[in-house]
Amino acid sequence: MAIPLHEVFVGLGVLVASVVFVREARRRGALNEQSLVAVTGALVGGAIGMRLAGWMETLNLENLWLYGSRSILGGLTGAYLGVLAAKRIIGLRERTGDVFAPAVALGMAVGRIGCHLTEAPGRPTDLPWGVHAPPTTPECPGCLTGQAMHPSFVYEIIFHLVAYGALVWARGRVTRPGELFTLYLAGYAAFRFLVEFTRANETVWLGLTRPQWFLVPGMILLAVRVGYGWRRGHYDALLRRKVGIRA
Repeated sequence: MAIPLHEVFVGLGVLVASVVFVREARRRGALNEQSLVAVTGALVGGAIGMRLAGWMETLNLENLWLYGSRSILGGLTGAYLGVLAAKRIIGLRERTGDVFAPAVALGMAVGRIGCHLTEAPGRPTDLPWGVHAPPTTPECPGCLTGQAMHPSFVYEIIFHLVAYGALVWARGRVTRPGELFTLYLAGYAAFRFLVEFTRANETVWLGLTRPQWFLVPGMILLAVRVGYGWRRGHYDALLRRKVGIRA
């Protein structure tokens, strides 16, 4: 019986994210029953979001479980909404995103290993680090012809590892609640939009893929949000920018 590598690494990613969350919450003195309820909301919402997003690509109920687990963007959206719902139910008003940010980054890095091992790597490339995948890889014409392809999931693994290190470094500098999570989301949204140009996903309109069109409105909102934080001086300590004296 073949080992479901994708599902195994997704599970490991969730485990790693949970451990990092608990450690970060304990470090911040925020580890309590309410924070654990928020984690539960993230897990439930993420599972539902992954499957619904995957189903929307096929509109086939038979594929709800099979393809849903492969939609990372749907999972992140579902997890975010799940946390909001859980916090509303228990009446928690404190912002928890900054506690989640390092956990999500490291968990994503682990989960993407499964994607790299089981899914079509990316579009053909002549770059020296192009990779070859087995001919049995689903939905991968380049695998059948032996073409070298972008290791798009490796790009994402590297991004999330760097993001995790940056978040750990920045957490003592960006102290305003919610800003660390905002920066992570903005960075990932921009990166994911760009890395899609190396992915094997089908283009649907104006040379963009479905994930890119999904990201466009979120990127606009996040850009506005980061611009607001910049003007308010929320990132001055992070950028070592001196705050001028206003008359």
